[in-house]
Amino acid sequence: MHHYADYKTIISPNNGMNLYRGCTHGCIYCDSRSLCYQINHDFEDIEIKRNAPQILEEQLIKKRKPCIISTGSMCDPYIHLEENLEITRQCLTLIEKYGFGVSILTKSARILRDLDILKAINKKTKCIVQMTLTTYDEDLCRKIEPNVSTTIERFHVLEAMRDAGIPTAVWICPILPFINDTEENLRGLMDYCVRAKVRGLSSFCFGTTMRDGSREYFYRCLDRYFPGVKQKYIEKFGNEYACYSDNGLQLRAITKEICRQHGIMYKWEDLSDALFNFEPMGQQLSLFDE
Repeated sequence: MHHYADYKTIISPNNGMNLYRGCTHGCIYCDSRSLCYQINHDFEDIEIKRNAPQILEEQLIKKRKPCIISTGSMCDPYIHLEENLEITRQCLTLIEKYGFGVSILTKSARILRDLDILKAINKKTKCIVQMTLTTYDEDLCRKIEPNVSTTIERFHVLEAMRDAGIPTAVWICPILPFINDTEENLRGLMDYCVRAKVRGLSSFCFGTTMRDGSREYFYRCLDRYFPGVKQKYIEKFGNEYACYSDNGLQLRAITKEICRQHGIMYKWEDLSDALFNFEPMGQQLSLFDE
């Protein structure tokens, strides 16, 4: 399901771009379901910004100088509808046309469809692909992220980007207490990162977040897939926003050790600079350069 709505802008003041509102990936922990984002329609009934490419082009033309356009923070740009609508592809084509850079966060292998445009952007300016990895266990992945590319499929995306010369970063999150907060899971995901030659890595301090709206959906899913775990969350976290794993210190130490061994950025200040700082053509001196 989807519907259209009228908007005057596509690019936010901090150069973020969200083309869809809502999602069909079904991730049980999704923060975008939170009431604070004021999505006043069914979350799976995707709202599409009418004439999005035209609005984007108007905004790009008005910008005084190129920058990094980031997308994917609120809604994955490669949800199921994108296969037919190709709104993300149209917008990437405009970003390349006008000499801007792009930073994309996704969980979907659909991004491989646009590899030609991503390579063109990266050749002209700067393109970074960010991928979320949550669990090494494929069966568990199908429970907590039921309608999106599995972890092994996302790993293959990272490999394809590596082979195309496009730098990648990975978000190992959320780490859900009592579910995927194990050393075995972390080491499996880190092995994927090393093999794909990921340039940067971050996590939400080895935990997850809960707000009104997202918490209720998460708890319903826990009752369905993980009987008894909801009560553990209620007892340990109550209505807290941040839900950190008791194994966080151990997992953080393992992450730092592996990142240092393989030259992967893990400090947020370094990663943020590499993700969002724009370098003019011919002056790509970012931390992502080898």
